[in-house]
Amino acid sequence: MKAVPIARATLVLGGAAVTGYGGWLLWPQLPAAWTWLVAGPILHDAVVAPAVGVAGLTLGRLIPDPARRAWVAAGLTISAVLVLVALPLLWRPQPAPINPGLHDRDYVQGLIVALFAIWAGVAVAAASRPRHRRGDRDPG
Repeated sequence: MKAVPIARATLVLGGAAVTGYGGWLLWPQLPAAWTWLVAGPILHDAVVAPAVGVAGLTLGRLIPDPARRAWVAAGLTISAVLVLVALPLLWRPQPAPINPGLHDRDYVQGLIVALFAIWAGVAVAAASRPRHRRGDRDPG
């Protein structure tokens, strides 16, 4: 079957071309972007991951049902990623000239609304889970 290797090679070459183009566009901004390229992983590993881990362990002890714990863990993970993505706009709201429609938003309010929607969804999903699955029922 020659189609699979040809398709794979085409995808690899296409991905390499797009990655090279992205690197070429990033090169002039590399000194400014370097801070975020280094600070992002450090901030994640030093602050976000331990905070989510401690919160997960704490809530894991408070929530006995494993399925509900999974929903809470998903909510924590999504919330942490959202906060990490929103952090640059919350920390330095206008790093570039104002672009109408992009920088004229209240990012704190948007983050709060998004977090509320995430946790409302987690609460509904965790509360609507049936108590017994088919294999968990008592035969007697």
